[in-house]
Amino acid sequence: MRGKTKIEFSNRQKALKADKELRDLLRACCLQTLRQEKVDFPCLVSVSLVEEEEIRALNAEGRGVDRVTDVLSFPLEEFRQGVPAGFAPLVVPLPLGDIVLCTAQAMRQAEEYGHGLRRELAFLTVHSMLHLLGYDHMESEEERQMIAKQEQVLKSLSITREPKERA
Repeated sequence: MRGKTKIEFSNRQKALKADKELRDLLRACCLQTLRQEKVDFPCLVSVSLVEEEEIRALNAEGRGVDRVTDVLSFPLEEFRQGVPAGFAPLVVPLPLGDIVLCTAQAMRQAEEYGHGLRRELAFLTVHSMLHLLGYDHMESEEERQMIAKQEQVLKSLSITREPKERA
């Protein structure tokens, strides 16, 4: 494999300190998802942490849904349920797309679901990475497949649903 996968971060929010520990967690989630999906070439993924106003505007513009959401995925490739065997990108690292996380919404959801913020952000990152790789959850079978893949990645990183510290 030529080159190295790059995860670029942008912090445009104030609800949560975007420290090295948080960036390392999100990076690990991205890389483990790529390993699990057997993506054997370098990729480029952009991860942005944003305020509610920004994700609401992106959601309205991109999906026609005028409300705050937890995460949005903006794939740059047209994969269908993973990278096809033998796929060779023309550009290395291959830009997969953007992950946009709303930290304030993630904090509310972690509280609501009774698990730590670390787990919620990890889940949302893995979920979004799978979208970048062409997975979706519009049909019940697709949803079951995506849930299984998400849980497999989180389990491999020892990230569980058990209550943890909130930060």
